[in-house]
Amino acid sequence: MHSENLQLWTHCHVFGQDQRRRGERRTLLVIALTAATMVLEISTGIVFGSMALLADGLHMASHTVALGITALAYVYARRHAANPRFSFGTGKVNALGGFTGALLLAGFSLAMAWESMARFFAPVPIAFDQAIGVAVLGLLVNGVSVLLLGDGHDHGHAHGQGQDHHHSHSHEHDHNLRSAYLHVLADALTSLLAIVALLAGKYLGLAWMDPAMGIVGALLVARWSIGLLRDTSHTLLDRQAPDALCQRLRDAVESRGHDRVADLHLWSIGPGLHAAELAVVTHDALTPDDVKARLPKELRVVHATVEIHRCPGGG
Repeated sequence: MHSENLQLWTHCHVFGQDQRRRGERRTLLVIALTAATMVLEISTGIVFGSMALLADGLHMASHTVALGITALAYVYARRHAANPRFSFGTGKVNALGGFTGALLLAGFSLAMAWESMARFFAPVPIAFDQAIGVAVLGLLVNGVSVLLLGDGHDHGHAHGQGQDHHHSHSHEHDHNLRSAYLHVLADALTSLLAIVALLAGKYLGLAWMDPAMGIVGALLVARWSIGLLRDTSHTLLDRQAPDALCQRLRDAVESRGHDRVADLHLWSIGPGLHAAELAVVTHDALTPDDVKARLPKELRVVHATVEIHRCPGGG
């Protein structure tokens, strides 16, 4: 067989991962905003004695690192998209960046809870006016960051294994962007909680609200991190796609003649990208190309391996 003929059946595994993703530029801008606010909140939290403000600043410090990982994942995936050592391209670098960010979220939620508990037993005086001003500034910065990253973020929550997605793009999760979005959303939440705690302390004398809000924020951040860890680990471990997507592919392949799918594997290899392996049993003169032509376009199966098995006595 001539090499030029062989090239008809070969293809690259870039799958568009060499293109700059839409969340990358906004992530870089959010990193700059977050880093500047982080320095301000940590320093003023120490000076003014506010645990809620300090927790918010430390939280933003973790997110500055996490957002840096997000940016690094985008750049690495793009630059190594054509590297043949990645069997299905670099799409899973996206999930790896999201997984790492989720781990940082979980770690800093524990640190926030620990420090807040310590403040219950060893409270410190708080300069409420100055701390409130800085917390409001932090909330404004976080709000801008949420708007920047939320523009391209899929706001849907994780769906159960058996749930269907009724539009073609609902399964295109950019875990890297989702991680960045959750980080800045958590920052906005802790800033808001810090303001509530400081106002309660200033006007109602409820100084215990400061560490209490630190604990509430830690619990909510932990919950978000667990959800992101679950979703990204599914991608990293090649977990089977949701039942509804698998059934949609199965129905499409079995829609003609008496062809039946005997074995099916469908999994995510990047944001909105899937790979599939399937064995089809048939009586007809079916070819792998025939099967591939039936695959639903909206599933974006960019790499498919098809086995054809003839029934005994078939045509």
